[in-house]
Amino acid sequence: MTDRRTELAENLARVEERISSACAAAGRGREEVTLIVVTKTYPASDVRLLAELGVRHVAENRDQDAAPKAAECADLPLNWHFVGQLQTNKVRSVLGYADVVHSVDRMRLVTALSTAAVRAGREVDCLIQVALDAESGERGERGGVAPDGVLELADALAAAEGLRPAGLMTVAPLAGPYAGRPRAAFDRLMEISTGLRAAHPAANMVSAGMSADLDDAVAAGATHVRVGSAVLGVRPRLG
Repeated sequence: MTDRRTELAENLARVEERISSACAAAGRGREEVTLIVVTKTYPASDVRLLAELGVRHVAENRDQDAAPKAAECADLPLNWHFVGQLQTNKVRSVLGYADVVHSVDRMRLVTALSTAAVRAGREVDCLIQVALDAESGERGERGGVAPDGVLELADALAAAEGLRPAGLMTVAPLAGPYAGRPRAAFDRLMEISTGLRAAHPAANMVSAGMSADLDDAVAAGATHVRVGSAVLGVRPRLG
């Protein structure tokens, strides 16, 4: 366990240096970017070590893994983010632990989230997942709504009881005009964010960038980066 703690501490330090350097190069303050460690496929023991090392934001993408892990770590001072494609039948479980849902991409999901939030007596921050590989009115291969669907979803979130439109999320696309061009993709996301904030000023979160492209995301203006393997390494997957 001590070796694992040391490994995580060293990896966190390297990621912290990358974020700090990217912020400095972009003329941004380090405090402008929040690190979210994506703990999917890794055990609760790693989450505990990360919390000891000062991590306060962790993310999961599969409810069947996340729910028991979050319950096991319920005593820790953590903010849990759900970043995976979300099925409506998993919404009630996800809202049992998630403080932020990053993957809102359709009206039916807004309705399900609102119902679950009201039932749980909670106010939940929701990010709209933008698919930069999707044509008008379509969803992307990795989830997400086409850019022209963002404002409609934001209006629905703002009107929905128990939900708050908090901003945008994207994954650098594997297809379409932004494939292999993460900086251009994140710049486009920031343009969409500017439009969103004109209508919903509080929706100022921009969740973009992962282990391979967090530097581009910070340069573009992301407020949150989602980093998994650069912190946790490559380890055997859970069941």
